Amino acid sequence: MRLSALGYAFDLDETLVDATPQELRDAIAAYEHGDSRELALSVAYPDDFTGEVMRAMAAIPYGETRTYGDLAAELDTSAVAVGGACGRNPLPLVVPCHRVVGASSLGGFSAHGGVEAKRALLAHERGEPIQRTLG
Repeated sequence: MRLSALGYAFDLDETLVDATPQELRDAIAAYEHGDSRELALSVAYPDDFTGEVMRAMAAIPYGETRTYGDLAAELDTSAVAVGGACGRNPLPLVVPCHRVVGASSLGGFSAHGGVEAKRALLAHERGEPIQRTLG
């Protein structure tokens, strides 16, 4: 299912969320409009490494970030492996992979809009103006 927030499209595997499509749309809209800081939805995490990383991402508080290395240390793995799992996140926004950054950069973002969308989500959560790149 494709949903939009802050002018960017996000593909979500709605089969992993215990919510109707309308409940999912409403939760994303509440987040986008600042009415909700968390998407309080029940997620069925995969029983694999990606699911472990998703759980770690879900624990990062609104407006905060952790590095790939931080999560790697927590999960006893490598930052590259964490980055790969972030890129496979089937529920961007719901499971906030945008809150995982590089040690010296924003890192990547596999959702539509790439790093610009990640930058916008982080700015939104920090209450900062969202800067868009022309082009």
